[in-house]
Amino acid sequence: MSTQPQTVTETPTTRRAYSAERAAGLRRRWWREVSWKYLLAVVVIFYAAFPLVYVLSAALSSSGGLSGSSSLFRSVSLDNFARLNGTSFWTWVGNTLVIGAATSLGTVLMGAAAAYAFSRFRFAGRRGGLTTLLIIQMFPQTVAFVAVFLMLLALGNVVPALGVNSKLALICVYLGGALGANAFLMFGFFNTVPREIDESARVDGASHGQIFWRIIMPLVTPALAVVGLLAFIGVFGDFILARIILTSQHNWTLVVGMYQWVSEEQNANWGLFTAGAVIAALPILVAFLAFQRYIVGGLTAGSVKG
Repeated sequence: MSTQPQTVTETPTTRRAYSAERAAGLRRRWWREVSWKYLLAVVVIFYAAFPLVYVLSAALSSSGGLSGSSSLFRSVSLDNFARLNGTSFWTWVGNTLVIGAATSLGTVLMGAAAAYAFSRFRFAGRRGGLTTLLIIQMFPQTVAFVAVFLMLLALGNVVPALGVNSKLALICVYLGGALGANAFLMFGFFNTVPREIDESARVDGASHGQIFWRIIMPLVTPALAVVGLLAFIGVFGDFILARIILTSQHNWTLVVGMYQWVSEEQNANWGLFTAGAVIAALPILVAFLAFQRYIVGGLTAGSVKG
């Protein structure tokens, strides 16, 4: 006696039951595999955004202090921003922008020239020079602070423009400290540019200078943008070197000048400090927005081939 397979007739009721069961399974899977990611994202966003909101609240507070931490934006006023006009804040902004722009430009040019030489030329000491640059960067800058200060004291007796309390001297110190790391970073990026491009240009009669400026430099724009941006941010946030070298108030950078407002615990003017911090963040924000399309490519492409 043979048994015939029974055919299950699909009815609207069974379809609804199947859909409900499938939806329930998808919800359980979402809660098990995805929900914790959203929770983690909320925690990270809160952790990153709360200090910014707190500083903005203190900058807009009319009390000029940090006492209103339990009630953000309890009072909103622009008095702290208006009081900045009675200080040397805008002078410090100008000093910081000049020093940062000059350091960024010099870092890019010097690092690109060194990286091009190490990448394209073969000369005695090439590998040893690269290794030396890398080893030097392993030592922290704090080791050289005393030597830098004494060197500038002696140099100022001969060339006052390169002595203590000189913005030009501070720029030179920044350039010397950033050359090794940036040259090594751009060296890897220059190696990703095919050498056949150089050879074709030389066949057409181009010199090394023409190849460097007209062919190679446009091709490595992402690396140049990243190096320049990192140099600018480093100068913008540096305190120790600027505090040691710049001794007069009219030469101070933003970080050094704003520190004086909160250096005394009993007389700390947090209202001015937070208002200045909000304005000081704008150049960095603008720089990131301007160069954001270069950042990822510039940071990763040089690590592919070295």
